Amino acid sequence: MGKILITGSLGQIGSELSQEIGQRYGFDQIIATDIRNLRADDIALNCDYFFLDVTDFKQLHEFFKEHKISTIYHLAAILSATAEENPQVAWKVNISGLYNVLEIAREYSCRLFLPSSIGAFGPTTPKMNTPQDTVQRPITIYGVTKVSGELLCDYYFKRFGVDTRGLRYPGIISYKTLPGGGTTDYAVEIYYSAIQQMHYTCYIKAGTYLDMIYMPDAIRAAADLMEADPAKLTHRNSYNITAMSIDPEMLSASIRKIIPDFTLDYDIDPIRQQIADSWPDSIDDSTARQEWGWQPQYNLDKMTADMIENLRQKINSDTERSEY
Repeated sequence: MGKILITGSLGQIGSELSQEIGQRYGFDQIIATDIRNLRADDIALNCDYFFLDVTDFKQLHEFFKEHKISTIYHLAAILSATAEENPQVAWKVNISGLYNVLEIAREYSCRLFLPSSIGAFGPTTPKMNTPQDTVQRPITIYGVTKVSGELLCDYYFKRFGVDTRGLRYPGIISYKTLPGGGTTDYAVEIYYSAIQQMHYTCYIKAGTYLDMIYMPDAIRAAADLMEADPAKLTHRNSYNITAMSIDPEMLSASIRKIIPDFTLDYDIDPIRQQIADSWPDSIDDSTARQEWGWQPQYNLDKMTADMIENLRQKINSDTERSEY
């Protein structure tokens, strides 16, 4: 068995996925890559790390000639809000980068995991209990790249036999790594503000329901999907998964069970509100449950308790370090 490559390994998902995969298969089997040098505040990867730009096909090809790799978790991408600010860069990274990685996977017979997103849906998609197979007409460049990515992966599986698999992630909530330019970032920021200021000003309006998932469930889902029996996978690219459909008021109420004095108000960001309004209120993940046994372990209150406990420890630790 060759090694497991993670691109975009310093992002919100990648930094924690490397730990899950390393614990399953051994950290000596993991190669983490991204387009910057490691910093002191990065999560310890516990595995080999290299600079790798997936938009540079020559560099990518040389890298695979040097390292024996059998599985790729391709996480290098520009997220929704950031993509709207620079759609040309989003296309280059999310599509040209993916095409390069798919060509490498074809040449070197690698298995490939690609995260998609609820951003692959649009305003004409059914908003309630969104089906696995439905209309996908997104209105953002991020969504366009996600739909294109799903189709490209399907094509490489059917045309070239590349073992491609993927998940349509909802918003991901984590205490370890801050998100980087997504529409659902508020669902992480609100916990930091609750602990540090006991107040948060939200950029999307009350009643905006979006699907969310806690990071431990998100990374476990990726690893479990890649371990699933391929004969049972009829959808592959990509499976709806979710753990909860919530709005800012529900998050606030869950936080107040632990921090009673927490308050919430609003200052709406029209761009991110428009993006959020184009996404489903809730999605149906029954296909993932049926085909490979997907089941979340965290609901809202269980996630909130774990987030607050771990964030308090993290914030206190960061404060102590800053005093020296």
